[in-house]
This record gives sequence, structure tokens and C-alpha cells, in this order.
Amino acid sequence: MMLWPVMISGFTLGAAGSLHCIGMCGPLSLALPVHQFSAIKKFASLLLYQFGRIITYSSIGLLFGLAGRRIYLAGYQQSFSIAMGIFILLLAALYFIRHRNIHIKGLDKIYAVVQKLIGRVLRSRGGAFSFLLLGMANGLLPCGMVYIALATTLSFNEISHSVGFMAMFGAGTLPAMMLVGYAGTMISFRQRMKLRKLVPVFISIMGVILILRGLDLGIPFISPSLPHSPGQTIECHQ
Repeated sequence: MMLWPVMISGFTLGAAGSLHCIGMCGPLSLALPVHQFSAIKKFASLLLYQFGRIITYSSIGLLFGLAGRRIYLAGYQQSFSIAMGIFILLLAALYFIRHRNIHIKGLDKIYAVVQKLIGRVLRSRGGAFSFLLLGMANGLLPCGMVYIALATTLSFNEISHSVGFMAMFGAGTLPAMMLVGYAGTMISFRQRMKLRKLVPVFISIMGVILILRGLDLGIPFISPSLPHSPGQTIECHQ
């Protein structure tokens, strides 16, 4: 599969997931100490903050890409893609039925450290680098949409695809998050909650696409023919 369709799908998921980001990460964006800045400095600071998130997403995508590459070499890419698709659909169903976000309890300690780091950076009121660092830390906070994106990267057979997908996922959230940084007070809590209700729909679509991709139906972009793993051997019977 070529890289650009992967990047388009990552951007699309990020753009859809930004509806969730407005509800979850919006308050943090509003807390950024940029209100006293000039227009140019405010734009640059908010942009650095968003770039920090994209750097973190891309770095984690690299780690998951290495894992996905091992799955591909082991010959389990198709079955794993189908399993991930079913898992994502189950998560979407859980969100629809119980209205609960995805939460991994084992990561609570890491999140506590990250939250302390974010609080320290916010209090420091440092230069431009502090906004980049703050964005990188924000990328480590719990987020169901990030979990979904990372689960998707495990179905790729190229590490560059995983990194590109996560980078474009972050880029897809950038416009909405920049808007929140500028005009977040204009979006009420009730409006943010209404936007979040659309997120499970896009999650379900991603789950279906992963299942179709694993089925190897030969449909361009949706279910392309997957390359056979180099680890698979061909037996010759005489």
C-alpha cells in the first residue's frame, strides 16, 4: 500500500477525532498563557504547542510501527487487522451504550507524572520552547482517539506508514485545536458535548475499514491486496 492513502486516512481520522479533542483537550488549550501575547506571538506559541503533540504522536507511531512490522513479518497482518477492527467496533459500541471513554488503568502513574510536568510548565511561563514541551507532554495524556489511531498502526506493514499515519492524525486535529486556542470561549460546554457524540460514528467507520483491509478484497484504498510476508514460505509438491 502506498504512503499517501495511509496519510490521508490518518488526517481524516484526526479531523474526525478533533470533535473529541474539543471536548477533552479544549480546557487545557484555554489554560495556555497566551492571552497577553501579540497576535503573531500568540499564533506562533499555539502552533508550537500543536507541533509538540504531533512530535509525540509520530514518536509513539514509530514504536508501534516497529511492533506492526514484527506482526507483518510473522505473517499475521491480515488476521490482526481483522481483530483490531472488531476490537475498535466493540469500543465504539461500549461508547454508544455506556457513554464511557477508553481508559487504561495501568497507565495512571505515567499520566500523573505527565500532569505534574504540564502544571510545572504552565507555571514557569517560559519561552517558545516551553510551549513545544507542553504540547509534547499533552500528547502523552490519555485519549481514546489516540488509542484507536495507534491500534490502526499495528496493521501496517511499513514503519514509515505508522509514523506518517500518526503524524497526519495529529495534523488532522490541528485546525480545531488552533480554533479552540483562539475562540474556545465561544464554544459552550453543551456544544462540545454534542460534537463528541459524533466521534463513535467515525470510530466505527475506522473499525469497518480495518476489517475490510484484513479481508484482502483487492478494493483500492479500502481493502487493497496486501503483500505477503517475507516470512511465509511456498511449498512445492511434486
